[in-house]
Amino acid sequence: MTGAPLVVLDHVDKWFGDLHVLQDINLTVDRGEVVVVIGPSGSGKSTLCRAINRLEVIQQGSITLDGQPLPAEGKELANLRAEVGMVFQSFNLFAHKTILENVTLGPIKVRGIKKEAAETRARELLDRVGVGHQAAKYPAQLSGGQQQRVAIARALAMEPKVMLFDEPTSALDPEMISEVLEVMVDLAKRGMTMVVVTHEMGFARTAADRVVFMADGAIVEENTPDEFFTNPQSDRAKDFLGKILKH
Repeated sequence: MTGAPLVVLDHVDKWFGDLHVLQDINLTVDRGEVVVVIGPSGSGKSTLCRAINRLEVIQQGSITLDGQPLPAEGKELANLRAEVGMVFQSFNLFAHKTILENVTLGPIKVRGIKKEAAETRARELLDRVGVGHQAAKYPAQLSGGQQQRVAIARALAMEPKVMLFDEPTSALDPEMISEVLEVMVDLAKRGMTMVVVTHEMGFARTAADRVVFMADGAIVEENTPDEFFTNPQSDRAKDFLGKILKH
């Protein structure tokens, strides 16, 4: 199923002032692998996710993508971000552009793809995430779930090597969460390399190849979903699962 390492974090440390938010993080994500990162609030999950495309700068250690170290700035960094799709809690769509324009902007501007080809591809992706009929509308005319699916299509339009999801459903109403998770499950089945920070344990169970449990800025435990959920090894994980699986 999986291939060579695509994302490698090696002894990564990050501080916000005195707060040690990432503590000696070692994590390898193989090509085609779906890694779900879970843990209590403030455990460093989002910071970890954002470090992979250098939205957060690390102080120690190294992060490589497809064998290359993350560039510091400038054009190389823009190119790196084109290789790493990112979907946030908030949809970050351009309000003054149509759905179609939102999805074609990156491929045209960054990848240099011709407008017609970019639009054809964008329509395919919008169809795939179930919002093809909304292409001419503006973000404000769509529901949160629809906007988040557009954000996923926009990231996919760049043909990224890896997709990062930072709590993509946490700003959504409950009935919209499943429609976004369905799109993500489909992506996972199609072999997209994914790092997903989420509170959705159902998604972690069904779509993850591996669950990484973080607490207090460190990776406490990692295992297959089956092993992690049925037989957590650490007290922190047992405590966490005890709290969330009761509800």
